[in-house]
Amino acid sequence: MPAPRTVLLTGAAGGLGTLMRGLLPAYGYELRLLDMVAVETAEGEPAAIKADLADRAALREAVRGVDAIVHLAGISLESTFEKILKANIEGTYHLYEAAREEGVRRIVFASSNHAIGFTPRPQGEDPLIPIDAPRRPDTFYGLSKSFGEDLAQFYWDKHGIETVSVRIGSCFMEPTSVRMLSVWMSPGDGARLFHAALTAPDVGHTVVYGSSANTRLWWDLSSARALGYEPQDDSEQYAEKLIAEQGELSEDNPDHAYLGGHFCTNPPMWPH
Repeated sequence: MPAPRTVLLTGAAGGLGTLMRGLLPAYGYELRLLDMVAVETAEGEPAAIKADLADRAALREAVRGVDAIVHLAGISLESTFEKILKANIEGTYHLYEAAREEGVRRIVFASSNHAIGFTPRPQGEDPLIPIDAPRRPDTFYGLSKSFGEDLAQFYWDKHGIETVSVRIGSCFMEPTSVRMLSVWMSPGDGARLFHAALTAPDVGHTVVYGSSANTRLWWDLSSARALGYEPQDDSEQYAEKLIAEQGELSEDNPDHAYLGGHFCTNPPMWPH
């Protein structure tokens, strides 16, 4: 497909949204920014739209005229089911409805590794986790990402809206834990993957894992590479320091038993 020109970036004030605001324009995108809180835009950035995903009129106006959407908005940690329902489940539905109403044909959906968080962690010579591994969410948050993937499939089958659902690991400037050495996605690789997801032809609904080409990788990146994604980074440069501080992952630690890590046992809670 032709490269999208104007892309709506939801969740533009968040950590990942802020990183992508700085990186995606280099690929030729004109970003339209949206968040429920004020976005501190830099010089040269367009003024952001302040709107909640529950405001369907404002959301439809934000979607109008864009070529594609990168949907990062929502709660990114665990919370009550009621808050997750409103922000992540109903909010994502409202976004897809706005896209349908305004004729937007491509969405990149920020799913999460926590949609399969209770999948046993690969150890030793275990094979990489395949993209068709059964979903085993580890939290209400992970459950909402499972819903988002099903919603994307439905809108492709029913309405012809294409989606790439990216099961993001951890996208930070550098990994902060030994577990993260396996699931880390550098910001540069994040932008490369989102660009591939926005421009690859005939994606229908495609699910991919989102990480760099880490030496300690846990999952299969082949569906992401099939989009044209070529990761350039590897977390291994941070391994020696993190292992010295935290130790290797232990089979005796319940936080290390599953892909989702401590989300399976004591998930971090959304502070708002």
